[in-house]
This record gives sequence, structure tokens and C-alpha cells, in this order.
Amino acid sequence: MELLKLVINSTNNLLWGKNILVVMLIGTAIYISFKTRFMQIRLFKEILGTLFTDSNNKNGASSLEAFYLGTACRVGAGNIAGVIAAISVGGPGALFWMWIVAILGASTSFIESTLAVLYRDKDENGNYRGGTPWIIKKKIKKRWIGLVYSIASVVCYMGVIQVTSNAVVESTSGAYGINKYILSLGMAIIVGLTIFGKSKKDRIISALNKIVPLMAFLYLAVVLFVILTNINSIPSMLKNIMYQAFGGEQLFGGAMGAVIMQGVRRGLFSNEAGSGNSNYAAALVDIDEPAKQGMVQALGVFVDTILICSATAFIVLLADKNITDGLSGMVLFQESLRSHIGWIGIPFTVLILFFFSYSTILGVTVYGKNALLFIGEQNYLNKIYQILVILMVYIGGIQQNYFVWSLADFGLGIMTVINIIVIFPYIGVGVEELKKYETKLQKNQEQKERVC
Repeated sequence: MELLKLVINSTNNLLWGKNILVVMLIGTAIYISFKTRFMQIRLFKEILGTLFTDSNNKNGASSLEAFYLGTACRVGAGNIAGVIAAISVGGPGALFWMWIVAILGASTSFIESTLAVLYRDKDENGNYRGGTPWIIKKKIKKRWIGLVYSIASVVCYMGVIQVTSNAVVESTSGAYGINKYILSLGMAIIVGLTIFGKSKKDRIISALNKIVPLMAFLYLAVVLFVILTNINSIPSMLKNIMYQAFGGEQLFGGAMGAVIMQGVRRGLFSNEAGSGNSNYAAALVDIDEPAKQGMVQALGVFVDTILICSATAFIVLLADKNITDGLSGMVLFQESLRSHIGWIGIPFTVLILFFFSYSTILGVTVYGKNALLFIGEQNYLNKIYQILVILMVYIGGIQQNYFVWSLADFGLGIMTVINIIVIFPYIGVGVEELKKYETKLQKNQEQKERVC
């Protein structure tokens, strides 16, 4: 066990601590952005439109459902705790670099999701399955690498589930003094009922269709209220973000590097563009154009960072400094929110953290199911995985296990390295799909103009 811990911690330090993944992800995102002529900006109107254009989902999920699934996995406790950590260490300027990472990373998400749709399979019932392991199988012809990626996925998701469950239980227990064992058991029962409950349609997809819009609406509604009630402070806040993004008064010291690195790393951790996670969702969609689904997943990156992460930062940055000075972590967020909306800020924090965490657990359950399908077709593998999900929800709630947290980082790191190496040679394929889709859009526009 000690040797295993040493290997995992050493790998994590190499990949995350030495910023190897940061360089790989940012470098790839910049390269793809230029290759696609910054499609994430140039075609933003079309990206928004693709989310609601296809309703023919007889043999799979719709684009909207895949968007909800991808958003559920991206948006989690890290959108609160991670953002707070970024601005606590790197200052307000870290948020600017999170925005830059999201804008660049959207192009990576587009390419990897487009490839996932191109190189997927259908089962005997006509349902789609796919993701990075299938790209590996069909293009590289090395199934064992796909197996490594799939196993790393499951390892990562087990860790994510424990971390996520622990966050919501700790928050609720800290706020109301409720026994952790009771809270953990309650969380496990809720997740279990969702996974194994009776429903004609996929139970988890159905649940996420309701949860994701609700949690986004609740959170953004509160942030809108915060912005409107602090409207006079918005210009100075934005000015400070931009000023601090480039080191501010410490421009010539070591501060600028810390600001940039905090924003970049937290942005990458949050939106996961380049890890291949969203490929599992993209491959499920019954869609006629791979590039269209690539655009849907690119939108998910914007929602995660530009909307949700910014919302968290604004709550903290606009709070009364007399109340928040010296605070950190979830306490900083809770007290910031309470300074804006009063006593209800504490229960609202618990509620929104529950929604974020619950949706993440359900989302990675679907992702893990797809990973297991690549490992083996046996139905019992998925049943075992679902039982493990419920157990990890309970175990994660009652205790912090830093080794399991390290496993999550390890799994995600391995996934990201494999995914970037796999998709990089086929970026041109994704670019060609984009060109074909743009040609189709142009023809449709010309037809509309002739009719008018």
C-alpha cells in the first residue's frame, strides 16, 4: 500500500505539481483555437443555437440532455471551493485567467467531442456508446490503451464521488450540527433511489434534465440579485480584476506568475476541457452532424467557467470586506452570501452545494457506465459500479480520505495525458467536420434569404 501511495503521489506531483498538464492543455487549446480560426468566438451565435435544434433522439440522448449531463459533471463543489481557493491565493485577477482558459478550452472541447461522435459504436438496441476509448480503438488500434483510460476514468470518478459527498455533508453538518452518519446515509439513499428507481427512460438522464436547469436558475438568480444590489460597485470590481490579473502593484515581483497559475489551474480543473470526460456524454447523442455536438460541449465550458465560476467570484468580491476579512474556504463563501441576502445565505449555500454535488455524482455514474462498457459488456459490472457509487457517497460523507482524493487527481491526470496524445493527431479531422458544418450553415442561410 505504501508503494502504491508513493507511485500515485509521485505521479500527481509530476503531472499537476510540475505543471506538465497545464502546459499540455493550454498548448493544445491555443493550437486548436488557431486551427479552427477561434470558432468558439467566431461562431458563438451558432453554438448557442445548436443546443435546441435537434429533437430526433430515438436512438440516443438529445443534444440538450447531453449538455445537461456534461454540465452536471463539470459544475460541482469545485465551482465554489475551487474558485474561492483561486481568488484567495491568486487574488481577483485569477478570475480573468480562468476566463481565458475557458475561452481557449472551448475549442479543445469542440474537437474532442466531435471526434467522439465520429468514432463511436451502436449496441444491438441501436443506442450509442463512445468516448476516448472508442477513438483509441478505431484510430490507434490499441485496445489496451483504451482499457487504461477506462480504468483511470472509474478510479477518477470514485474519488470525485467521495470528495463531492464529503463537501455537502461537511457543509450541512457545520451549518446545522446534524450527525454526519445520518447525513451520509440520507445522501446514499437519495442517490440509490435515483439510480435504481423505476422509470421508462434512463433514470439518471431524467433526473439531470430537472436538476441542472433548476440549480443553474437558483444560483444565477441570486447572483443577479447580488449584482443589481451592488451595481455601483461593478465597474470598480471589474477594473480591479483586470488590474490584478497582470500583477497589479506587484507586477515586477513574483505575484503575477502566482495569479496566472492559480487562474489557469483552477480553470482547467473546473471545465475539464481536454480530459475527455465530456466525450462520454457527446457520444450518446443521436445527431446528424458531429460538429454540432462539438459545439454543444464547447458551450458547456462557457457555462461552467464564464457563468458559474464567475458567479461564485462575484459573490465574494462584492461582499462587505469588514465581514469577510480573514475568512477562507466555504466559510468565506457562506459569510459573503449572508452579507448580501441575510440569514438565508447559509441554508442557500447548503442547498446549492447539494444540487451541485448530487448532479455531479449522477453525471459521473453515467460516465462510469460508459467506461465499463468498453472494459466489458457484462451487465453485472455496471451493477457493481452502481453499488460502489452508493457506498462511496456514504464513505465520503463520514470521513475525509486524502488517499482517495489523490486517486481522483491520479485518474484525471492519466485520462488527460492519454486524451491529449490521442486527439492531437486528429485535430485536422475535427477541423474538416467544422468546415463541412459551416458550409451547411451558409447554404441554409442563403436559402432563407432567397425565400425572404
